[in-house]
Amino acid sequence: MPIFMDRHDLAGTSAADVAEAHQRDLAIQDDYGVKFLTYWFDQRRGTAFCLVDAPDAATAQCVHQHAHGMVAGEVVEVALSAVEAFLGRIHDPEAAPGQPTGDMDAGHRAILFTDIVGSTAMTSRLGDRMATELIRAHDAIVRRCLGQSSGREVKHTGDGIMASFASIVAAVDCAMNIQQEFRRYNAGTPEPIHIRIGLDCGEPIEDSNDLFGSTVQTAARLCDAASSDQILVSENIFREYGSADLFANATRHQLKGFSKPVLAFECSWADTT
Repeated sequence: MPIFMDRHDLAGTSAADVAEAHQRDLAIQDDYGVKFLTYWFDQRRGTAFCLVDAPDAATAQCVHQHAHGMVAGEVVEVALSAVEAFLGRIHDPEAAPGQPTGDMDAGHRAILFTDIVGSTAMTSRLGDRMATELIRAHDAIVRRCLGQSSGREVKHTGDGIMASFASIVAAVDCAMNIQQEFRRYNAGTPEPIHIRIGLDCGEPIEDSNDLFGSTVQTAARLCDAASSDQILVSENIFREYGSADLFANATRHQLKGFSKPVLAFECSWADTT
């Protein structure tokens, strides 16, 4: 059966209420031939997201309707592999002893893209073998930084990496750490690697049928727009990070695929330690 993720607007609802609703779904799911795998609840933003194995979206909605009446406002078909890559799980987590219900994962994620500047010219100049070695060096540095910041690699883009973070602060700090690591790497090699980074954040289901669709698109395009050794972050990241002093040079960029210019902020990583 296909896998669906739905989005609920539940402003004013408590985490305990959502947990109870999930249990009610589980209690009657067999009657409808569906399986509710897990859910995420963002109490601050008043949104919940359910992951369900069902014959169709209407049947999943029917379970919600009969179990508790909290029907979803939007339902999209997703791939389990993508859900696990972005969100880190596809089943209900085992609660630690004494863990309060309010600690439920919100499902909100920061998306980070890295890109090697001038990778095509690098390959032409150095040849495939040497270029491949430099890409491996890039991958090793980025993956080490992701591991230190609880980042999750979503996919390799050929000359860069896309990653997901549950924490916006961790994502920005990781981006700065990546650039600092490349600065150290470049100081000791005749073949430096310069990268650019783009960041945005959002929820799993937005204004498209793709998981984190607009967030991924914005982060990728900001990465494209960034200069060598630069980190560009979205207005969403700027607002969520909590420290405006770290960001400068707010400018609007006409990004590919966007009808209106997008406000972006440069992260001042070079002055941090």
